[in-house]
Amino acid sequence: MSSLSLKDLPKVALDLKSELEGFNHSCMKKAATAEKNVLPSAEDVRQERQHSELIHDVETFKPDQLKHADTKEKIILPNAKDVAAEKTQQTLMSGIEKFDPSSLKHTETQEKNLLPDKDGTVSYFVTIIYHFCLWQSLRKIANYV
Repeated sequence: MSSLSLKDLPKVALDLKSELEGFNHSCMKKAATAEKNVLPSAEDVRQERQHSELIHDVETFKPDQLKHADTKEKIILPNAKDVAAEKTQQTLMSGIEKFDPSSLKHTETQEKNLLPDKDGTVSYFVTIIYHFCLWQSLRKIANYV
């Protein structure tokens, strides 16, 4: 690293230089400087140590120290309910697939209008209201007695 000569340093304006030299430091308030060095807690140290040990163990792992293990495969057979349900589902699906729509009989749709005609409309509803009122009055009499 080479040192800079005086002429290479940046120049300060004369008015700013005179203000800096004439500044009165006694008008400033005193402030205590407190250095805060936050040290890690015991838990942080423990976690960092555990992590570094784990990394070290992974880096120094030797796969030739492992023992060979045989895998035991267990075949779990379905119970009787599952077998019956699957068989029922298969028979339904095969019945649907083999269905022949030509075996259906042809039908004619008949539309029936159950509403009363224009002439009987008023008398029909009047009769219904009359019977309802009669039924209500008979019910009140039966409850009164």
